[in-house]
Amino acid sequence: MAYRTKTYIAADWDGDKNAVEQLYKWKKSNYWSLDFHDAHDLTQARDSSLNCSIKSSLATRLDVSKTFVLIVGNTTKTVRSGSCQYCGSYNSWTQSCARGHSVDYRSYIEYECEKAIRDGLKIVVLYNAGSVNKSKCPDSIKYHGTHVAMWKWENGQYYWDYQSVKRALE
Repeated sequence: MAYRTKTYIAADWDGDKNAVEQLYKWKKSNYWSLDFHDAHDLTQARDSSLNCSIKSSLATRLDVSKTFVLIVGNTTKTVRSGSCQYCGSYNSWTQSCARGHSVDYRSYIEYECEKAIRDGLKIVVLYNAGSVNKSKCPDSIKYHGTHVAMWKWENGQYYWDYQSVKRALE
């Protein structure tokens, strides 16, 4: 069994890219002290890979993680990427995989959330918004972990809330 020392970041990478990039900016900055060991440095999955092989790569990363961070945005709960029905090897007539793999209708995000809960990881849910709105959060993780907004309202404007994010990750 591998040591669990990494931080796993999950998100709708298309819809919430700005929030993911902000975490990495805080990590790389000399001014900010956000520190985490990124589980995504361990293995890479190609976008052209089969969904089942990508999920296997995700599982490898989650297996060495102690903290699971989910960034929730407007489409996180409804994104379907990763479901077998969107794979070229899926036969909709027989509802089976042409390559003999088991069929999994969960999105990547649903898969990641359920595995993080099952593995007992520390869970941090960061909302790419000025408030926590659990109706946008996947049902499987809605009542688990710490839920924090990544933005704060100050002087009539929204700003990234570094302190709240840092406290949640500690």
